[in-house]
Amino acid sequence: MAPITSKADQFNNQIFSTGVSSFQQTLSENNLRLERDTATTLQINIGLKCNQFCTHCHLDAGPGRNEMMTPQTMDQVVDFASQKSFETIDITGGAPELHPELTRFIEKLSPFADRMIFRSNLTALFQQADTLMGVLKDHKNNIVASFPSLNAAQAESLRGQGVFQTSINALQRLNSIGYGMPDTGLELDLVVNPSGAFLSPPQGSLETRFKKVLDQKWDVGFNRLYSFANTPIGRFRKWLIKTGNFDNYMQKLVQAFNPSTLDGLMCRTLISVSWDGYLFDCDFNQAAGLYMGDRRQHISETPHPPAPGSPIAKGDHCYTCTAGTGFN
Repeated sequence: MAPITSKADQFNNQIFSTGVSSFQQTLSENNLRLERDTATTLQINIGLKCNQFCTHCHLDAGPGRNEMMTPQTMDQVVDFASQKSFETIDITGGAPELHPELTRFIEKLSPFADRMIFRSNLTALFQQADTLMGVLKDHKNNIVASFPSLNAAQAESLRGQGVFQTSINALQRLNSIGYGMPDTGLELDLVVNPSGAFLSPPQGSLETRFKKVLDQKWDVGFNRLYSFANTPIGRFRKWLIKTGNFDNYMQKLVQAFNPSTLDGLMCRTLISVSWDGYLFDCDFNQAAGLYMGDRRQHISETPHPPAPGSPIAKGDHCYTCTAGTGFN
């Protein structure tokens, strides 16, 4: 009889071809365990539709995707959130701005978290600047905005013509209503991903450079910058394979494995909800189809968050979050 393999094992067999240790083997060799702690963050992907088509997208989001969270599933998410006051509720996509029920959803979720995060690519947000920015401000959402490069040509090669200037316009508009400004309590953070098959530069020095250039050239301010490696799944994995960079990129991730990152990994304290209401340990496992605890469960059938010590579904893409200073 053939051995029974988990979904994570099956996924790893598809993704990993470099001949080095799997992520689970590396944990075992270092006597490390990766298990859940108390759930403090509820992250909700409300749809895969996006106005951009980015090479590094692990979700394969884009203009041609029509998957959207239904109002019924949104209400089930709100019911779940009301049963446990999360420290953070995190709304993401795709481009969440494109969901017609977004404002209602934010208003319903707002009482059930100390902090709300809204993730944006800036261009979709700018299209709704007159209405949505005000809603985010009223509910004191922390905006986490993807801003790929300080170089217009590079940014537009990754995301399309006109993206760079529209992103600058959006940042300036956000600053004008208090986001990213001192003593307003309206946080504006930027996220930068590498443009190719290499790892992120040191986050501290990159943040210093971005703050200096954005201030001097465009009079733009922000709070923090996060620099994360790209995860080798979804569209980015396809690009790596097509360009012959997959094995080399995986080798870089494995060589950069840092055991001290495990305590701060987001999967230990996060519940990720997909657009159709199923639960995952993180957004990357969601893209990979690795359900929370390696078991398919819908938010409407889940009475409470997983207990500390519960298993986390793992794949070799987890090397991304443990490379260098980590992804938390």
